[in-house]
Amino acid sequence: MEASRAPALSVTIAGIGALLGDDLARIVEVARLADEAGVDQIVLPDHLAIGPRTDRYPYGRMPLPPDEPWLEPLTVLAAMAAATGRVRLGTGIAIVPLRRALVLAKTAATVDVLSRGRLDLGVGVGWQEEEFQAAGVPFAERWSLLDDGLRACRALWSEAPASFSSPSLAFENVRCLPHPLQEGGIPLWFGVAPTPRNARRIAELGCGWLPMTSDAEELRAGRETIAAAFADAGRDPADLRVRTNAPLARDASGRPDLEATLAGAAEFAEAAQVDVVAFALPAFARRFEEVAPFFERLGTWREERR
Repeated sequence: MEASRAPALSVTIAGIGALLGDDLARIVEVARLADEAGVDQIVLPDHLAIGPRTDRYPYGRMPLPPDEPWLEPLTVLAAMAAATGRVRLGTGIAIVPLRRALVLAKTAATVDVLSRGRLDLGVGVGWQEEEFQAAGVPFAERWSLLDDGLRACRALWSEAPASFSSPSLAFENVRCLPHPLQEGGIPLWFGVAPTPRNARRIAELGCGWLPMTSDAEELRAGRETIAAAFADAGRDPADLRVRTNAPLARDASGRPDLEATLAGAAEFAEAAQVDVVAFALPAFARRFEEVAPFFERLGTWREERR
């Protein structure tokens, strides 16, 4: 990442049960407010179901209660596309193995068309075995289903007719139209650990990495591993993009401090070689009335650094 370039600004819209109450449809209004304020990207997480073993959440304590309502992200992004005109619309992450490739390809392409080319598809395999069991999908096969599914999507997004063959999926001479509007297909951002195998996955199929850490040293090391895989695949390492959460600062009472978080965000992005800094909406807006001021402050911060 060029040191002189201000990082792009992303917001993850989660915790909607507490934020929106019984009127979950207001999530579309949240997107409109972000669009008007100048936020670069909004991101929705994904769970089709939540099982009882939230203690197995691999990133610490599960941040949301078991009865949190999880709206299906691509459905919501389609609604947001109609209410916005500029902000990019993303998933963070869509659990690819739980969706058949043909359905995922069609749905994502539809959202890209409706948004006039603004979809970013964050992808991964999830962590919850009960969710896979409920969907009738073998948890042990999640990584091969991820690879086969995304390779199939790439074929369906770029060819008509399209053919594809893999151990888990095959089709021949089918048309899945319309294709996405974005040249080269929908950008795929991988929410995976930066292992050599995952680095090759990103280099083959993706444009970006969605790490779960805000440690600058770990981020630089991960970026270096993935950039090397880009070079090995004949791709320009400079094309790699990284998005992660800005380190969260807290005030004396322990509550998230937006001004202190913003004060360190740009320096963090440069030191960690991060292209997009993300903020979790529920950390800073606990009531719907707090959403617009939060977005407006982010928009001001963004403009101050351009």
